[in-house]
Amino acid sequence: MLLFLTLAVSDTLAQTKINIARVEGVIDPVVARYILRNIERCEKEKAILLIEIDTPGGLMDSMHDINKGILNAKIPIIIYVSPKGARAASAGTFITLAAHIAAMAPGTTMGAAHPVQMGQKIEDEELKKKITNDAVAQMEGICKQRGRDADWPTQAVTKSVSASAEELLELKVIDVIAEDIDDLLTQIDGRKIKVGQEEVELLTKEAKREEVPMNFRDKFLHIIAHPNIAYILLILGIYGLIYEFSSPGIGLGAIVGGICLILAFFSLQTLPVNLAGLLLIILGIIFFVLETQIISFGLLTIGGITSLTLGSFMLIDTLEAPFFAISWQLILGVVLFTTFFILFCVGKIVQVHKRKAVTGREGLIGAAGYAKEDFKDGEGMVYLEGAYWSGIAKEEIKEKDGVEVVEVLPAGKLGVKKRSE
Repeated sequence: MLLFLTLAVSDTLAQTKINIARVEGVIDPVVARYILRNIERCEKEKAILLIEIDTPGGLMDSMHDINKGILNAKIPIIIYVSPKGARAASAGTFITLAAHIAAMAPGTTMGAAHPVQMGQKIEDEELKKKITNDAVAQMEGICKQRGRDADWPTQAVTKSVSASAEELLELKVIDVIAEDIDDLLTQIDGRKIKVGQEEVELLTKEAKREEVPMNFRDKFLHIIAHPNIAYILLILGIYGLIYEFSSPGIGLGAIVGGICLILAFFSLQTLPVNLAGLLLIILGIIFFVLETQIISFGLLTIGGITSLTLGSFMLIDTLEAPFFAISWQLILGVVLFTTFFILFCVGKIVQVHKRKAVTGREGLIGAAGYAKEDFKDGEGMVYLEGAYWSGIAKEEIKEKDGVEVVEVLPAGKLGVKKRSE
C-alpha cells in the first residue's frame, strides 16, 4: 500500500508541467549546457522536459554529456524532431533515441550517425574501428534501456544510413509521428514509461506548458560557434589589427579587432580547426600588407589571394563532418573584399602617412623663395609662401638669391640653402 501511494504521488508531480526547449544547429558545449540546465530545472519542478530538435550533428563530447544527463534524468524526457523537413543526424540520432519518448514530425529524417572525432579524419584504421565499436556499444545500450529495436540504429552508426520518420516508426525505432506539439502530447497522453526504477503514466494533454528558450548569453555563444560566424570574426579581427598598425590613432582598430579575435578563438575551440589553414590565412594577409610596401609586380598579391583562399577552405576540417563546412560563397566574398580592402584602402592609408606634410611648419620644408637681403653671419630675411621669414644658412647668400627650406628651427627660424637654378 505504501509503495502504491509513493508511485501515485510521483506520477502526479511529474504531470503538472511541461517545459519546452528548442535546439537548432550543431550540438556543441553551449547546447549541452542548455539541455543539462533544463534537466536540472525540470527535476526541481517535477516537470516533463520536451526538447524540439533540428540538428546536423555535432561534437562527440557534447553528445556524451547530453546522453548521460538524459539517461540519468529523474523526470520524463521527450525528444521531438521538428518541424517538417528537420533532421536529427549524427549526434542528434543518439540524443533522440536516448529519450523516454522519441517522436518525429512527418517529413523529418534521422541517421548518418557514424562517429566523428571533432570533425577530423581518422587515418589510423585500428583507432577508427575502436571508435566505431564504442559508438555501436553506446547505441545498443541506449536502445536496450529504452526498449527500442537496435538493428537499424547500429546500421546508422556503422553504415551511416538514414531513414524517414515513417520508416523508423515501422521499424519500432521511434515511438510517435506527430504533426505538431499538440498532436504529440495528445498521442502520448496516458502512456506509461519507466523513469529510473519507477513506472510513470504521462498525463500530457492538459498539462501546463512553458517555453524555456536559451538565455541571451548562451544564444550569443551558440550563434558565434557557427563555422561561418567564427570565420567572419577571425577575418574582422585581422582587419582591425591591420588597420590599427597601418594608421595608429585612438586604438579603435585594436579594440574592435581584439574583441573579434577573442570571440573567434572561442568559436574555433569548439570546431575542428586545421592549423595549416589558419597559418595560410595569416600568411595571405601578410602578403597583402607587404604588397602595399614593396613593389612586387603583383607576385605578393597572387600569393596573398592563393594563401587566403586555400587557408579558408582548409580552416575547418570537414572530411567526415560536412556540417562544419564554411560556405564557399562566403569564402569567395571574403577573398575579393580582402584583396580590395588591403590593396586599395590600406594602401591609400600608407601612402598618406608617407606623403610629405603640406600644412603647418613642417609643410615649409622644400618650399622655394628668395633672399630679401644679404645674409650676415649666416642669417638674413627670406621671402616665401607669401611671408617674410628669418633664415639661417651655412653658405653665403646674397640678396635676390633663390633659396630652399631644408629644416624648420625653433623660434620660427628656417634653415635654408641656396637654390640651384
